[in-house]
Amino acid sequence: MRVHFIYITLLFISLTSVSFSQNGFINGVIGDETSGEKLPGVRVMVKDHKIGAYSDLDGAFSISVGSGTYDLQVTYMGYDTLSIESVTVKSNETINLELLNVRAQVSDFEEVVVSAKRKTNTENAILSLKQKSSKMIDGMSSAKFKKTGDSDAGAAMKRIPGVSLSDGKYIYIRGIGDRYSKTLLSGLEVPGLDPDRNTVQMDIFPTKMIDNIVVYKAASADLPADFAGGIVDMSLNSAATEKTRSISMSTSYNPNFHLKDNYLTYEKSGADVLAFGKNSREIPAENNIPFFAQTIADPNGPEAKRYQEILGSFDPQLAAMQANSLMDIGLDANVGESFKKKGYTIGYNLNVSYKNQTKFFEDAVYSRYGLASDRDKNQLEVRELQEGSYGENEVLLSGMLGLTLSTAKSSYNFNLLHLQNGTSTAGVFDYQNTDQGAVFSGFQHNLEYAERALTTAIISGNHRFANDDWKLSWASSTSLSSIDNPDMRFTRYEVRNDGSYNIGTESGFPERIWRELNEINTSAKADLEKKTKVFGNDGLFKVGAIQSFKRRDFNIRSFQINVRNVELTGNPNELFAEENLWPYNGDVSKGTTFEAPFMPINPNKFESSVFSSGAYAMAELSPVERLKVIVGLRTEYYSQRYTGRDQLGANVLNNDVVLEELGFFPSMNIVYAVAENQNIRMSYGRTTARPSFKELSYSEILDPITGRTFVGGLFRDANDVLGVEYWDGNLVSTSIHNFDLRWEIFHGRGQTFSISGFYKMFNNPIEVVQFATQTGAFQPRNVGDGTVLGLEFEGRQSLEFISKKLSKFSLAMNVTLTQSQIELSATEYESRVNNARTGQEIDEYRDMAGQAPWIINGGIEYVGEKGFGKNLNVGMYYNVQGETLLFSGIADRPDIYSVPFHSLNMNVSKRFGKKDQFNAGIMLKNIANSKKEAVFKSYEADDEYFFSLRQGTTVSLKMSWNF
Repeated sequence: MRVHFIYITLLFISLTSVSFSQNGFINGVIGDETSGEKLPGVRVMVKDHKIGAYSDLDGAFSISVGSGTYDLQVTYMGYDTLSIESVTVKSNETINLELLNVRAQVSDFEEVVVSAKRKTNTENAILSLKQKSSKMIDGMSSAKFKKTGDSDAGAAMKRIPGVSLSDGKYIYIRGIGDRYSKTLLSGLEVPGLDPDRNTVQMDIFPTKMIDNIVVYKAASADLPADFAGGIVDMSLNSAATEKTRSISMSTSYNPNFHLKDNYLTYEKSGADVLAFGKNSREIPAENNIPFFAQTIADPNGPEAKRYQEILGSFDPQLAAMQANSLMDIGLDANVGESFKKKGYTIGYNLNVSYKNQTKFFEDAVYSRYGLASDRDKNQLEVRELQEGSYGENEVLLSGMLGLTLSTAKSSYNFNLLHLQNGTSTAGVFDYQNTDQGAVFSGFQHNLEYAERALTTAIISGNHRFANDDWKLSWASSTSLSSIDNPDMRFTRYEVRNDGSYNIGTESGFPERIWRELNEINTSAKADLEKKTKVFGNDGLFKVGAIQSFKRRDFNIRSFQINVRNVELTGNPNELFAEENLWPYNGDVSKGTTFEAPFMPINPNKFESSVFSSGAYAMAELSPVERLKVIVGLRTEYYSQRYTGRDQLGANVLNNDVVLEELGFFPSMNIVYAVAENQNIRMSYGRTTARPSFKELSYSEILDPITGRTFVGGLFRDANDVLGVEYWDGNLVSTSIHNFDLRWEIFHGRGQTFSISGFYKMFNNPIEVVQFATQTGAFQPRNVGDGTVLGLEFEGRQSLEFISKKLSKFSLAMNVTLTQSQIELSATEYESRVNNARTGQEIDEYRDMAGQAPWIINGGIEYVGEKGFGKNLNVGMYYNVQGETLLFSGIADRPDIYSVPFHSLNMNVSKRFGKKDQFNAGIMLKNIANSKKEAVFKSYEADDEYFFSLRQGTTVSLKMSWNF
């Protein structure tokens, strides 16, 4: 968390003998000690006298008062209110002041420095930071979280200009896919908890733990270079500024999800309720596993007994069952306090949170469609159709401890954070066909569990030296993260024309999968800055270095299940019923068996590590008044190593380097202050986007519910019979050139308007595309060069300008418009031409995958102050993202686009009680009852579902008590 100080230089001038009255003057200069900038518009009032002044462009103020003793109050947007007591004004005498426990004797023209901690958790603080920052930023404060009713960072970030979310978890900045976004926790990188994503799962961070969220949208030498859309930095609540004790409870109801007697689930461990369910789903065997039952020579020998022991150790439950679904509940407790001692201040903040949420998706659709072989046919052909329902129960347990120690010149922060997340899923789907070419009708049961854990320790410090001209900042973090998917089970039956059941190659054999990921992430950085005078104006020089190391261990172990010569009833639990296990009634040709293809060689087991180090230097100069020029150069060395092999063993890597580069990333930011409250910003920066651990691998990761497989980018995709190579397996980093321009105005307390333009050039962009030679598979690849051109509009405006009766209403709106294009590679262009419909013309360009053409965020708020409306907050919020290309087509597979999801939410909250210690709120989510959908699109063809999920409308109630 950034710590800012405000200093006031008070110059008291004695009354002259030629004055026409007995009045004196209190003069002063107010500035931000961190940046050295003078602060205009600061209000300095003499208490109980209704007189005061505002600081001018140079931060100076002057108040005329009669002889006497006065108390002063200093207020400024984004800063704590500062009280200065007992200022005595007398003519021609030395003045003694006691300011915030710092006693100083002041004579004429002597300086007194008064320090106050800057607030970073209010809306005005974020706007002040946005106005004064040398970087192009947007953000949101914890005060805003309370107004909107957002309980997690994912929901909150939708309010930030240019930000949207995928699946309610993964950020898209300026409509650019999550690949080009980066997440920091208090300035340091934090690992993600989803192996299928490049960004952090934002909904795992409760807003109670967050002080503010800042989004950097332009490159700067002191920021990491691997981003294009933006960098999200979440600052944690290290310590309370005052004594706090609070507890809150919440519950939610959605008629689609809750109190349903046909909700799908399965028998689970009691530890699931605390998100520690993996230990009850341990793998039956890791070593010494007989591979095939058919290879066992003696059915009564030790090998057969070992096989039967493993077979009998599997949990026999494979069928989803119906039960009543419960409503969501949430609990949160917070304790914090700050203690001021002589010479230092210490504080702490402890937060514990628990959420238990249930979802039930009825009539869910997952399907795959393809182009007909006859080019005269435009309508898409169904390849696989999956329709059914599934229930999902998610538990999130989190805790954070924050400690701070502050002295006159230094501050130290420590945060310890643990997040524990467990999700259990059960589903039943009807199937038509498979994308492997088989034609059949049947059904499938899915049982899954995912346990995610993240532990992060962060320690940081800030120090000021040599009359505060030098500042040293440093930080270090260690994170341990894990993702376990123990005993994922899916069982598919074929229903024959005579009504009998079958399990075989047409429908696909049942599987039980154990998937494990463990990652360690260490990072350390240091920044040194020096304030100086350049061109006669304030300037700043800054240098820094950062080093990080990450290592990931990944393993998938899959048991393929078969049942031979056993009469099936269609109940999946029959497969592991004791009487049906091999050997069935002593017959070795009958019964349920397993195969363990991960033994002795497992292509889905890999170790990967990344070592990176970087250094930068930058200068902030003011060659003329009101103009700032910030130039810098960052260099980063990046080395990624991999240990693993492909399925055939043709490629075996042993800690080999799969990506190594030394990059140089220049940046320049120009800020021109048109007026006190207006800025024009221009920016250029070169950045990069690198493949993730999973992408630079030979792994193949199956999602049992959707039936889709992720294929690592090291695999080659080619049809050697036809002589076509779709992908050569050589995945490299993306290079991006970023240009930004913004005009912004801050025209009143909490009010702003800005227009931004941006242009980005991508060289070797990475996209996840459909795998041509493996149906139902998707792979990351470098595609043709691309560009993105965009505009952003943001406005926050009180409606008082319409009528004073509307002064308590405010409107917030931000819109992002983009136009993107990717130049088709020769292979993709040829593929599209060969599969074009009659009359269809193929362009050499297409949309960039993951790039939304437009985003709209809007909201109207009411904040009451009198009568019944006192402390009443009402807000209506809207978010939508335009139709976006998710996966580009290849061969006979059409493009897949998302359908706009119209998110309309409303929040009402009110504080009450003698000390406003109680707060009650109600929130309505997805009032428009919009669905989450994606579709296949093709030339003059009807859109067909890729997936469709009904979300329903959720009503949430929340009650909190501060004591």
